[in-house]
Amino acid sequence: MNKKRKPGSFGDANQPQKQAKSKAANGFGSSVIFPVTGDVYPKGYYHVTLNIGHPPKPYFLDIDSGSDLTWLQCDAPCTKCTPAPHALYKPNKDFVKCDDPLCASLHWPANKPCESPNDQCDYECFSSPFNISGGCGYNQEVPDSIHLPYTDGVLGLADGKSSIISQLHELGLTRNILGHCLSTKGGGFLFIGDDDLVPSSGVVWTPMLHNPSEKQYMLGPAELLYGTWATGVKGLPVVVDSGSTYSYFNSDAYSVILSTIKKDLNRKQLKDAAEDQSLPVCWKGTKPFKSIHDVKNYFRPLVLSFTNAKNLQLQLPPETYLVITEHGNACLGILNGAEVGLGNINILGDISLQDKMVIYDNEKQQIGWVTANCDRIPKSPLSVFVPSFHKSAPTAFSQVFFFPWLFTVWIVTIMGIFLSLAHRTWGVLQRPSATRGSRKEDL
Repeated sequence: MNKKRKPGSFGDANQPQKQAKSKAANGFGSSVIFPVTGDVYPKGYYHVTLNIGHPPKPYFLDIDSGSDLTWLQCDAPCTKCTPAPHALYKPNKDFVKCDDPLCASLHWPANKPCESPNDQCDYECFSSPFNISGGCGYNQEVPDSIHLPYTDGVLGLADGKSSIISQLHELGLTRNILGHCLSTKGGGFLFIGDDDLVPSSGVVWTPMLHNPSEKQYMLGPAELLYGTWATGVKGLPVVVDSGSTYSYFNSDAYSVILSTIKKDLNRKQLKDAAEDQSLPVCWKGTKPFKSIHDVKNYFRPLVLSFTNAKNLQLQLPPETYLVITEHGNACLGILNGAEVGLGNINILGDISLQDKMVIYDNEKQQIGWVTANCDRIPKSPLSVFVPSFHKSAPTAFSQVFFFPWLFTVWIVTIMGIFLSLAHRTWGVLQRPSATRGSRKEDL
């Protein structure tokens, strides 16, 4: 890397050569690790910091395995934008045409007709010199009741063609594998690329389910248990979505698990705390709880027992479905999906993904998890990028190349500035009824 060049800029010296690209495709060590900031409560989201543009500027992106489009709020100009920690990104004004294959992939599986092939795509898309594309949002319609994450945009990690992970893989730069580890104490890490960060033992793997109309990581079918008690809820398909703060069950499953928990609590020293409006269902003790450790012994683990494999279970201890609010009450972090428009969709959100390394292996079409210490960012024997991180300051990419692998530098440069030198543009993104809020972006 040209050390005199500012981070987030490209030059001939930074361009990957064919030989290095070939090595990457053959499994040459290429992993990248990003520190994650945030928590389930009170923030309600986890994000990474990327330096984007020319000159590079820091942006906070909500990590979202439930969406495949990466986008920023943009001054295009902005018609209606939500509060954000940084100034709006300013894209160039070249538009993707309606008949562009990229436009079709963003609309998939729908087939949106073009009034004219030269019309603007319903998404504003842009790409880096390596043709890695993302988007800009400049008109967001958000209900007043929705509390949105205080970020600049979204890092889309779902398994779709427009996903950053898929694009890097198609370019032969990384393997199509990603993972994250979110700490109950706040923070954690996200990794992309080789699976050398995955423990060699202890990981529980289950095949991904495929829904042709969705770009989501889905597991199942699963039976729901409360401790060792059978709830009678069976056949649940479950979406793993780091873009959701809380977990959601369909109306029937939610009613059953709520009544089961309340029945179990009848003999214990907890009472309803209806006055606490932090979440729909809360309990209080004889004195305020200071941490989840004060209350977890009152509750049993929730268990998803997958019926497509013997003895394959996902354990959710109380600390991964309860939060302690500012009022010192314990609130249920599992919500009724029907009340937010999810219908029969069941979602495992951030709260249930805490203190686990969750691995999305798109090459083998499987998802794995293992209990892990998410407070410590791991190091890999292969080429790994670990950006420096301080809560009071954004990541500085120029200070953080710990390993002398030029290929890793290329990966980091691409991930750090894939939105720079933007030259493709767009129109409207409608994310499904969301779990961090219902968003509509004119992109």
